[in-house]
Amino acid sequence: MKPNSASPGARALAASLREVREARGKGLRELARMVGILPQLLSAWEKGQRVPRPEDIARLLGAMRVDDATYDRLMRLAKRAKDDNWLDANPADLPPALSGILEYERTATAITNWELAIVPGLLQTPDYARAILSNSEIDLAQADARLVARLNRQRVLTRTDPVRLIALVGEIAIREEIGGPDVMSDQVDHLLAMMERPNISLRIVPANIGYHRGLMGSFILYEFASLPPIVHLENSHATAFLHEDGVVRSYRKQAKILAGKALSEDDTRTRLREVAR
Repeated sequence: MKPNSASPGARALAASLREVREARGKGLRELARMVGILPQLLSAWEKGQRVPRPEDIARLLGAMRVDDATYDRLMRLAKRAKDDNWLDANPADLPPALSGILEYERTATAITNWELAIVPGLLQTPDYARAILSNSEIDLAQADARLVARLNRQRVLTRTDPVRLIALVGEIAIREEIGGPDVMSDQVDHLLAMMERPNISLRIVPANIGYHRGLMGSFILYEFASLPPIVHLENSHATAFLHEDGVVRSYRKQAKILAGKALSEDDTRTRLREVAR
């Protein structure tokens, strides 16, 4: 069977391998020479274009002289890299709230996501997501599990019957260099590519337009075919899921106000291309 390089596990392994190499101060060509492989092959592994064998990862980690915890973490990723069902096989790796989000995304017909300062999770690249998770108050094993979960969640946008995503994003999210210039360049390119999908509407809310309620925080509104909608609120230490009619109406109104302040999709593309230069 052909390795599934597009699986969440493979993409998580690619991002983690590159992160470890850069943290050890090794150039791509230098590390490839140390283990006797072509730089093009190592590059393909780090981009998730090909899936290395666990023994390949073991050689790379040995050459970089990583600590035991890092070795165990990446070997665990390597052994699951081809597994499309990693998330289903390890539900205990995830907090209960995240399991709920997965179910809402899976069953929603439409998702409206306002993000003030970061790219919405469903639109994040592996490297961008890794940069966020690596700087969160969780250990590396938890970060790996959540990275795989985040990448797995994105399949709702590309499945046969994809969810409709309306993403309203604060301009700071595309200008803040999370993960560094290269990571952000790839992230902006990814946003432009995802905007080509008919089920995705991405619009930037410009900075410096004065006060609006969106400055108070981000939110996600899940709409379902036959169930009441749910509003999801989250900060660094708490998560809330709200479904009262009045609350839902309030956030629908807030989404409408933000949409009225947002750039058009064409102008959003122009702004993204400006940032990518």
